[in-house]
Amino acid sequence: MNKLQILVTNDDGVHSDGIHALADALRRLGAVTVVAPHIEASAIGHALTLRRPLRVENLREGVYEVDGTPTDCVNVAITRILATPPDLVVSGINKGYNLGDDVTYSGTVAGAMEAALLGIAGIAVSMERKGNDYDFTHAAAAAANVAHVVMARGLPSRTFININVPRGTPKGVRVTVQAKRNHITVVDERLDPRGKAYYWIEEGQNEWEPHDRSDYAAVKDGYVSVTPLQPDLTDYNSLELLGDLEG
Repeated sequence: MNKLQILVTNDDGVHSDGIHALADALRRLGAVTVVAPHIEASAIGHALTLRRPLRVENLREGVYEVDGTPTDCVNVAITRILATPPDLVVSGINKGYNLGDDVTYSGTVAGAMEAALLGIAGIAVSMERKGNDYDFTHAAAAAANVAHVVMARGLPSRTFININVPRGTPKGVRVTVQAKRNHITVVDERLDPRGKAYYWIEEGQNEWEPHDRSDYAAVKDGYVSVTPLQPDLTDYNSLELLGDLEG
């Protein structure tokens, strides 16, 4: 029987402790190759690098860095580093939640989504950000457990999994839906030493709509959130509304 081949990536960069904790946890399931950005690429979404060449460095056995995005890393790994496509792509462990609407910004989630688009099972895993000390034990274990289930049962075409893990020992696991957040843009204006304005985009307000089965509600209650996602953004309920445009 061939050994399971697992590709691990992230958006916190190849030197993040989270990605190596994840890789270690997944080695009980199969052979792991790490291909990740050479520096942090957070909040970069599903971006591809198209206007400059990409460089790849083999840091040590089974660990590579790419000077690009998580999506770049998945594509380079599958086409140029791995001899055959992996059975599974796992992206993380991200330092900070990727919940609700915020998944659209996430490079971590994009790594798993790119796998799904390429016909490969994909999982993204993130944990709560509080301070600078991280214990990835529970997040890594949750990712390995979900990966085991995914490999045993499979996933529907173009479906991938988004995992979020609270701090401390989780109370259990909930299968969830995406939460909805009240988006209010906050852009801070400052002046450089020459008096010219520059801007920082802040996170803004973080008010979530109540929903008993949302990913946000699960982690708030101390549970691991496991959300099945898909890249299809079509609003099927509105097709009939716009039907008179056809013809």
